[in-house]
Amino acid sequence: MILKDTVIQLVESFLANTEYYLVDLKISNDNRILVEIDSFRGVSIDFCVELNRHIEANLDRETEDYELEVSSAGLTEPFKVLKQYEKNIGNEVEVFTKDNKKMTGILISCDEIKIVLQQEKTVKPEGAKRKMTIQEDTEIPFTNIKTTKYIIRFK
Repeated sequence: MILKDTVIQLVESFLANTEYYLVDLKISNDNRILVEIDSFRGVSIDFCVELNRHIEANLDRETEDYELEVSSAGLTEPFKVLKQYEKNIGNEVEVFTKDNKKMTGILISCDEIKIVLQQEKTVKPEGAKRKMTIQEDTEIPFTNIKTTKYIIRFK
């Protein structure tokens, strides 16, 4: 069986000094290798082909047969690494927490510990006749996030 660490080293050595980063890498029991990459500017098919060729050139098919797929991180897939959060600062996201709350808002910042989501809330101030919409920042620790996805809106 092909070792995950071996493939990770091949991918990271190829991605070093580029704008691309590894999002996920999976190897099944039957040696099906799935590599997901991303960058702040998107991923071209040509770059995926180059990475695919680099991996194939460094793995021996004579020793072990495998299936290899290199792709970009899906637009509708949940975020898996911090850089995906960084890439989506300023975009609308949907967060599902571990206590089964669903929140949507603009991702305004993130670090290794938490994200900050700007949400619109409708409130009625005391003594006012009408409700008002306000912006409220909500900090969500990564330890409480089940999934986060980019929201696609067609206007």
